[in-house]
Amino acid sequence: MKEYNPNAIEKKWQKIWRDEKTFKSELDPNKKKFYPLVEFPYPSGQGLHVGHPRPYTAIDVVARKRRLEGENVMYTMGWDAFGLPAENYAIANKIHPAIITEKNIDHFRGQMESIGFSFDWDREINTTDPEYYKWTQWIFLQMYKMGLAYKSETSVNWCPSCLVGLANEEVVDGKCERCGADVEHKLKNQWMLKITAYADRLIDDLDGVDFEDRIKTSQINWIGRSHGADVNFQIKGKDEKLTVYTTRPDTIFGVSYMVVSPEHPILKKFKNEIKNYEAIVDYQHKASLKSDFERSELNKDKTGVMIYGLSAINPLNDKEIPIWVSDYVLMGYGTGAIMAVPAHDERDFEFAKKFDMPIVRVYDSEEDLPVTDIEKGISINSDFLNGLSASEAKKKAIAYIEEKGLGKAKTNFKLRDWVFSRQRYWGEPIPMVYCEDCGWVPVDEKDLPVKLPEIESYTPTATGESPLAKIDEFVNTTCPHCGKPAKRETDTMPQWAGSSWYYLRYADPHNKDALASKEALDYYTPVDWYNGGMEHTTLHLLYSRFWHKVLYDIGVVPTKEPYMKRTSHGMILGPDGQKMSKSRGNVINPDDIIRDFGADTLRTYEMFMGDFSSVAKWSDEGVKGCRKYLERVYNLLDLVVDGDEYSKELEILTNQTIKKVGEDYENLKFNTAIAQLMTLSNEMRALGKITKKDFKTYITLLNPVAPHLTEELWEMAGFDGRLSQTSWPSFDKNKLSLDEIDLPVQVNGKMRGKIKISKTASQEEALALANLDNNVNTYIKDKELRKVIYVPGKILNIVV
Repeated sequence: MKEYNPNAIEKKWQKIWRDEKTFKSELDPNKKKFYPLVEFPYPSGQGLHVGHPRPYTAIDVVARKRRLEGENVMYTMGWDAFGLPAENYAIANKIHPAIITEKNIDHFRGQMESIGFSFDWDREINTTDPEYYKWTQWIFLQMYKMGLAYKSETSVNWCPSCLVGLANEEVVDGKCERCGADVEHKLKNQWMLKITAYADRLIDDLDGVDFEDRIKTSQINWIGRSHGADVNFQIKGKDEKLTVYTTRPDTIFGVSYMVVSPEHPILKKFKNEIKNYEAIVDYQHKASLKSDFERSELNKDKTGVMIYGLSAINPLNDKEIPIWVSDYVLMGYGTGAIMAVPAHDERDFEFAKKFDMPIVRVYDSEEDLPVTDIEKGISINSDFLNGLSASEAKKKAIAYIEEKGLGKAKTNFKLRDWVFSRQRYWGEPIPMVYCEDCGWVPVDEKDLPVKLPEIESYTPTATGESPLAKIDEFVNTTCPHCGKPAKRETDTMPQWAGSSWYYLRYADPHNKDALASKEALDYYTPVDWYNGGMEHTTLHLLYSRFWHKVLYDIGVVPTKEPYMKRTSHGMILGPDGQKMSKSRGNVINPDDIIRDFGADTLRTYEMFMGDFSSVAKWSDEGVKGCRKYLERVYNLLDLVVDGDEYSKELEILTNQTIKKVGEDYENLKFNTAIAQLMTLSNEMRALGKITKKDFKTYITLLNPVAPHLTEELWEMAGFDGRLSQTSWPSFDKNKLSLDEIDLPVQVNGKMRGKIKISKTASQEEALALANLDNNVNTYIKDKELRKVIYVPGKILNIVV
C-alpha cells in the first residue's frame, strides 16, 4: 500500500465532484426532498477560522447520509454580504465595498471547497447582487402595502462610532453589537417594521416546530408576552389619568407610590403645576445620557425625583399616593408609568427603602421582604381580595377593574417594532419616494431594483444622514404617483434584511420573475433542518420567521414557518481555552490544518472533538490522533479478501455499528459515532483480514465524515460507480447482539466461574455445562443440591 497522501486525493475528488456536479439538486416531485441549511456567513476579510467549519461539516454529514438513503438533498451556500464591516473597511482604505466583498467571497468559497462540503454551488446567492436585493425591496413594498412598514419619529439606539441607528436586538449590555461603543439615544425619523403585529403567532407557532428548547425559550422570553390589565390612576384634581400596565392587578392594594419615565408627557403638560420642575428637567438630562440597558439594569443604584404638585389616587382604595420620576422606567415599554408594590417587587423595594416610602404586604409569607414569589400565598390587606389565592385574586381584580370602568384586561409584549432604517451606504436602498403633495409613495415594482449608485465617499454625513443623501442624481426623482419632482429615501436597510428570506431564493436562485417559482417553493420549502448560532436567536431567526409569516399571509410561501427544525452548535475555543481572536493570537486557520493534515482530518477532528452543542477547546494532539486513525483506515485495504458476506467474527459488531452510526449522525452525536467506527477498525485489524462487504460497509459509514478518503478507497477497491452513488447500509436487527454469552456461575452466592451458553438456554442445559466446568465442579461435586436460581442470559446460582 502506498502512503496516504490527502492533499492529492482531496484535490482529485473535489475536481470530480465539481465537474460531475455530484451534489446538484433538481426539482423532482417523485423523490423525497431534504433541505438542510446552515446560516450563511458574512464574508469578512479574515476568512474562515476552524470554528466556522464545525456547523457546516455537521450538517454536511447529515446531508451526505441522506443522499445515500435516496433523498433529494439541496444543501446550499451563499453570502450575507451587505453590512458595516465592509463599509468601515472601505472608508478606512478608500476601496469600494463591492471590491472588498467580492475578494472576500472568493477567499471564503475557495476555503469551503477545500474542506469538501457537498454544496450545490449552482445555487450560490449573494445579498448584494441587484438581482437578489430586487426581491428584498419587493418584500419591503408588500409590507408597506399591508401597513407593516411605516415611518415614525422615535427615540432610537444610536451608535456614535458607527453613526447608525440600532434595533434593540443589536444592543448588547448597552453597547453596539458591532463595534462595542456605548449606545446613546437620539430622536430620528426612521422606517419601522411592525413585527409586534405578529408577536402572538411568533410564540404560538413554536408549538409546531422542532426547535431546541433553549432556542424556543430564548424567543419566548424576548417577545415577552404577559397577561394583565391596563389600570387608570386618576391624577388628583386633574382631568387626567395615568395608565399603567400590570401583570399583577391583584397587588394594587399594596401600591404605595407611582413612577413615570423621565420622557413621560405629563411632565411637560403639567410643568406649571410641578413645583420642582427645574430639578426634574435636570434629572431628564442625566437620564438621556444613559442607554436603556444602564437604566433598566437590576443591580444599579436607584435614582429619582419626587414630583411636588402632582399626586395620584389608588383606584381600588382611593388613597392618595406620590408620583416619582425615575430612569428605571422606560417610555418605550408598557405605558411609561408603573405602580410600585415594594413588598413584592425587588426593584420597587430597593427604591422604597432608599427614599423611605411605605411598604405594604398584600400576600402572607414568613419570608423577609420583598416576597416576590407570591403564587402560593393568600391575599391579605386587600379588602374584597382577602383570603384568595394569587390566581383567584388576579381574575377577581381584573373583573372588578373592568366592571367599574377603571381599566381593561390586556395582553402585553416586551417586543418592540423593528427599527429598519440605517444611515449607511452599503445596504439595500429602501424603495420609497417622498412627494410634497403625495407624501411617502412606493417605487413602482416594475422599476425595481433601486440600485446603489457608485459613490466616492462612504462616510455618513455630519447630520447623521446616509452618504446617499449627498448624491443629487440619486436623490432627485419624480413621484411615482403624480409625476411631480420628489426625493428618494436615502436610508438603507439593515444587514438583517437580506438574510430574512435567503433560504427561499436557494430554491430558485436565477428566477427573474419572482423571488422563486411557486413550484420550487412548494417542493423545497420549508427548510427541514436549520443550524445556526444561539446569538442569532433573537435577531436573524426571529426576523426571518416574521418575514416568512408575512409572505405566507400574501400567498407566496406554502407554510406558516420557514424552518421545521433548528439546532445550534457550540463554539470552538483556541488552544488556550479562550475565544479565538487575532488580538489573542490564538486563531487556528483551517488552511494550515488542511495543508499539514488534510481536509478529512480537519472534518474528522471537528466532529470527534466533543458534544456538538457544547463549547470545545482546540487540541493539536487531537488533530494528530485523527490523522493517525485515517491512515489506519487507508491501510485497511491491505486486509481485504474476496467475500460477499460479513466476516462471522465481525458480523455482530458491524450491525451494531451501522445502527449506532446512523442514529448518532442524525442526533448530532458525531463523536460517539466516530468512536464506534474506531472500535470496529481496531477489531478488523486484530482479525487480520476482512471481506469486501466488511470494507464496503465500513467506508460507506465513514464517508459523510471523511468523503475524499472513502471515495478514493472505494475506487481503489474496484467497487462499481462512485461511493456517493451507493446506498446507505441497513442493519439486521436479529444480529445486534451475540446469542452466546459468558454466563456467570455462583456457588452459594460466590462467583466460581463462567460458562459459554445460549442466552435462551434452559436451566437443565446450564446445570449440565456448569458440571463440565472444572472450577465450578470442584465446589459442587458430591454435594447435595438444595436450590438453583437461574436467570437466563444473566446468572446461575447453585446452592449446595
